[in-house]
Amino acid sequence: MNTSASAPKHVLGIDWGTSNRRAYLIDPSGECRARHTDDQGMLAARPHFAQSIDHLLAAMTLPLDTPVIASGMVGSAQGWHEVPYLDISVPLHELPGRLLRAAPNRFIVPGYCQRGAEVDVMRGEETQLLGALALGRDDGWVVLPGTHSKWVLLRAGAIQQIRTYMTGELFATLGAHGTLAPLLGGPEDADAFTAGIDAARLRAPLSNALFRVRARVVSGAMPAAHARSFLSGLLIGTEFVAAQDMSSSVASICSPALQQHYAVAAAQFGITLESLDPDRVYCAALARFFD
Repeated sequence: MNTSASAPKHVLGIDWGTSNRRAYLIDPSGECRARHTDDQGMLAARPHFAQSIDHLLAAMTLPLDTPVIASGMVGSAQGWHEVPYLDISVPLHELPGRLLRAAPNRFIVPGYCQRGAEVDVMRGEETQLLGALALGRDDGWVVLPGTHSKWVLLRAGAIQQIRTYMTGELFATLGAHGTLAPLLGGPEDADAFTAGIDAARLRAPLSNALFRVRARVVSGAMPAAHARSFLSGLLIGTEFVAAQDMSSSVASICSPALQQHYAVAAAQFGITLESLDPDRVYCAALARFFD
């Protein structure tokens, strides 16, 4: 990143999602000097992304010429500038040299595309993976749970495979619409979550397994209060059914709440889950952009 004749003292990194954004002010050592979280995600900021960044800098009492590196949906077709995907053959350590300059001192990180028979994409997770690489995780599977849960295989710091599961989106959609929605208002229940994981082990087609959630309730086999946790276990368990054939050890990058759920599921499948703090990972990635 060439922002000026001399290296910048600080960089502001923005993890810019659809609904929310997180900002981190980083020094060259990767130390986080300030952070900010708000609801100015892509949907709220568009089409005034440049002004939104200026307002963010003002809110953090930072100079307007502070270099900004944004990742996530800001680089999508619906974002500030659509940044072409990199092919997964491009190693993660090359990301700092592949930024799109959207405006003076404003840069966007490209996502990755897996082509061929199993097409897949990511936008935003690549920055977290760069951070994992900076922290020494350059081989093996990494899971990044969320709206779209990403399972990524790394080899020598390069992406070998991407597998995306619509776990979070399905859970939210089913909870808001359709015949399952009225059943999904119950509290979290650990036993029901485990039962959902066990149901995923049956490897039934997902649409069939989802209907069986309703069938369990209306037949009296399961209390309606357990349906929400059962569904959560079923969807997360579906990811691990595939994962158990891939590796016995996986690193995860997610919030503490999601980490707890994924750790329970991993243990049920005999998989060791190593937790990587998402803030630490993102800051470690940003330090790589000082070069």
